[in-house]
Amino acid sequence: MSQWVFLRGLSRDSRHWGDFPDTFRQVLPDATVLAIDLPGNGSLHATDSPTTVEQMAEFCRAQLAQRGLAPPYRLLAMSLGAMVAVDWASRHPEEIDACVLINTSLHPFSPFYHRLRPKNYPVLLKLALFGGGDRAWDATILRLTSHLVRSPATVLERWTAYRQACPVARRNVLRQLLAAARYRAPLARPLTRVLVLSSARDTLVDARCSQQLAARWQAQLAEHPAAGHDLPLDDGPWVAQRVKRWLAEDTSRRGQR
Repeated sequence: MSQWVFLRGLSRDSRHWGDFPDTFRQVLPDATVLAIDLPGNGSLHATDSPTTVEQMAEFCRAQLAQRGLAPPYRLLAMSLGAMVAVDWASRHPEEIDACVLINTSLHPFSPFYHRLRPKNYPVLLKLALFGGGDRAWDATILRLTSHLVRSPATVLERWTAYRQACPVARRNVLRQLLAAARYRAPLARPLTRVLVLSSARDTLVDARCSQQLAARWQAQLAEHPAAGHDLPLDDGPWVAQRVKRWLAEDTSRRGQR
């Protein structure tokens, strides 16, 4: 059995994976999946978000230790969660067997205006500083992150209920943005097994961020032609199949050595 840990991004929590964990387990039946929350989000919404990615990674490690789950782990993470995964793998490589990084953006590989498209600055700053109704907030996030979701009204209702049950404080959104802005990834690939997944039509983060990262780290890259930033929401089966193919190819390469 392989032990997978899923990490979401800015102001999102484990519930926002939707039915993707089930899809993943169907495609990779030997996988156990645990989706955990970053501090300040979801079940941890009353906790102050750390202002560094390093502290977020340490918090995740502590969560798993408290649950009695020993490494090694495989990490599947997107956006801010992928930064946490990279830091975790770079400082504790013995704990991480593989990383799948989805639509992330890392300094120093990409300029700030690729890491977050400038046209999104006003709307995201407005949300972070002034908030708004729960439904309006999540409607904006859904519009910015999804192109292919089949039932947007259903997803929006579900997300709004999540926010009402576990409201993310505006200060925690700002603290998470600060952590992401401050993080600097290692120049060298932290692990042998890294898969980078991206969306060609990501309107939040420029797809060139994933392209640059994969090129610099000489990691495998797969790009979805039509999905938005929330790739697991838009096409979860594609993500799971890509991970399965990548693992099979890696196993084959290792067997040939």
